[in-house]
Amino acid sequence: MRKIQASATGYPANATGRSAVEGIRPQIQDLRTENIAQLAVKARELGGVIPLWYGEGDVVTPAFIREAAKAALDAGNTFYIPNMRGMDALNETLSAYQTRIHGRPIGIDRSTVAPGGMQALFLALEMLVDLGTNVVYVEPQWPNIHNAIHMVGGEPRPVPLRFDGDWRLDLDALFDRCDARTRAIFLSTPSNPTGWTASTEEMRVLLEFSRSTGIWIISDEVYGRLYFDGDVAPSMLQIADDDDRVLSVNSFSKAWAMTGWRIGWLTHPTGVADHLAAMTQYANSGTAGFVQAGAEVALRQGESLVAEIRGRAKTGLDLAYERLGGISSLELPEKPRGGMYTFFRLRGEPDAQAAAARILETSRVGLAPGHLFGDASRAFLRMCVMRDAREIETALDRMVNALD
Repeated sequence: MRKIQASATGYPANATGRSAVEGIRPQIQDLRTENIAQLAVKARELGGVIPLWYGEGDVVTPAFIREAAKAALDAGNTFYIPNMRGMDALNETLSAYQTRIHGRPIGIDRSTVAPGGMQALFLALEMLVDLGTNVVYVEPQWPNIHNAIHMVGGEPRPVPLRFDGDWRLDLDALFDRCDARTRAIFLSTPSNPTGWTASTEEMRVLLEFSRSTGIWIISDEVYGRLYFDGDVAPSMLQIADDDDRVLSVNSFSKAWAMTGWRIGWLTHPTGVADHLAAMTQYANSGTAGFVQAGAEVALRQGESLVAEIRGRAKTGLDLAYERLGGISSLELPEKPRGGMYTFFRLRGEPDAQAAAARILETSRVGLAPGHLFGDASRAFLRMCVMRDAREIETALDRMVNALD
């Protein structure tokens, strides 16, 4: 047997003693799960903790959606779906749904179904981002965004919202952060964690910048139906044409109480539909048919559910602002226009990690520390209010007693 020697290609003559980790891509070596593991361990020790650190409601997916998925299973819908972009019935319903809520035609070929909104986002990034390019994104931001950009080989470039009692987007600062290697601008609207919502005018300026530079806009609109000033938040899809470089990420997780189902969609120009179908084939081979069946019925029959979920978020937010607003040591931004979070800071505490641990200890309430969402929000704490009102009231009672 021939003995393998070191070569000019750089392969080692002897890799004995090297760890498996040293053999994987640097972008993967650098990845860390941004979570609240230490706080969660402490919560188990304490017992009786109300966990409001997760971005998830407490509503079980309603029966009409579950029954549709069960019926699909009973009908034998357990095979591959030939159309990698989704079942015909779901694509047709998505087209009708988006056309209705956004007030302009959005054709069947403009949506690709994915196993979760995160997978839809990942498809968008994989389609656009090369090594050596960058994505400019608005923060505070869901930590998955920074890490997904990094994972595909791009440079994550955050641009913070300005905070002056409310969160505001500085478009000039955003555009100044872009350069010849910028492939996309990413924003979440309504935002996780701040609830900040881009105005239609801000979106028009973003669209004009995209048209003049060729830079894509990726708009995360997962919380678009949890908007309190109307039926749906302002959307890039309300102003962008089919040939614009605009991608909208969405999901069934929040507004239809389907987090564990893992189904979302990407709305895109018709011209990239075939490319996304090919990517889907090689990335995940499509989304399960019975899951798509549940999602299709959720869209067709779920408007009352969306209204209920929106009302639940608004009730929780109102309770939080009513109770926390009286605590002098606590600073609340203006009440968000959308989303399912209260995002606040304690005066005089520049880093909320210690505050999150202290509130957990004294109040038995679990909050997410702001550093998870970027340096711009290191002093803030995120509280999910998409819970039963009585549980939110109990959590607020405990926090008021501990903080006031």
